[in-house]
Amino acid sequence: MRDNKRIRLALILAVGALCLFTLSMAPVLMIGSFPSFTGGDLPDCNDRAQPVGDESETAASDIPSEYLKQYRASAKKIGVQWNVLAGVGKRETDHGRSTLPGVSSGTNYAGAAGPMQFLISTWGGKAKIKIPSTFNGYASDGDGDGWADVYNPADAILGAAKMLKHNGAPENVRRSLFVYNRAWWYVDQVMEIAERYAKDGAVGVPSQAEELCDEPLIAAAPSGTVAGILEYALNQRGKPYLWGGTGPDAFDCSGIIYMAYRSVGLTIPRTTFGQWPFGVKVPEGQEQAGDLVFFNAGPGTSADRPGHVGMVVSPGKMVEARCRLCGPIKVTTYKDRTGIVGFTRPLANPQVVEQLRLREQG
Repeated sequence: MRDNKRIRLALILAVGALCLFTLSMAPVLMIGSFPSFTGGDLPDCNDRAQPVGDESETAASDIPSEYLKQYRASAKKIGVQWNVLAGVGKRETDHGRSTLPGVSSGTNYAGAAGPMQFLISTWGGKAKIKIPSTFNGYASDGDGDGWADVYNPADAILGAAKMLKHNGAPENVRRSLFVYNRAWWYVDQVMEIAERYAKDGAVGVPSQAEELCDEPLIAAAPSGTVAGILEYALNQRGKPYLWGGTGPDAFDCSGIIYMAYRSVGLTIPRTTFGQWPFGVKVPEGQEQAGDLVFFNAGPGTSADRPGHVGMVVSPGKMVEARCRLCGPIKVTTYKDRTGIVGFTRPLANPQVVEQLRLREQG
């Protein structure tokens, strides 16, 4: 499949085509082909997740109204699919209606508690935690009462949304569910429930997470070199953030960019602090694919010392490894992000220009 993709991409680039970007309770064991573009419309590769779908008649009749409200609110706040979150709640405790041990008090045989069945250790070490306080876990205050109570549906649902987000949703939903409860049969069951709960019968993902959106992005690259850089970066989507990571399994924000340039035989600085002064500055609005966008974000950073970087894949969009709790590497928008310091073009740096010249001669 990968070979077919490369062949199609080579053909597209060769002819200079430009494609526009156009219910039994289970314990929660928390461990921590591209279609050819031969005609018709290009995929809708917008920067936002698909609109929140309406619930089906099944969802309206099966999910208690207060739970449905919480699923939707938490999903919107965190950025995951509401029907997947509801699918977890259904599969775990029938939306809190189960009378089995551990739902409304105590724990079940595996140590799971509450309507979303968190291990107490994964929740934060205690069933009820004062907010704010210091703890390690997904304990959340969903109703604003100052407490993260694993037995409180609003709190538990918000915590579950955070866990799904941290482990891959909304892009890689199946991976996030597998981490939630490490069994593929569980993943299949939750996905089936989620599909029944959606009026359109679908579990939507952000359009930019679809592989069919890669080919138009790469084909529209200003050069074959940039196309190679983009292909490498986009192929890392879904992998986790790791501070200091340069792959192959995880990356930090500058690590994925460093390795993407290395994939085409080019060397640029490794860190954000080094990458910022390295590239030639590009005025806002003139950035293009392969350029870098920098943000004043993180401790020890400032307007002249940006601490976060993403790679432009098309106007207004970038691929980024944002942070440990921000979900996996993905394509996001930078149009409405605050703290943008500026844009640079590493390919215009004299050192890179010389590397390109030598590569062409070789």
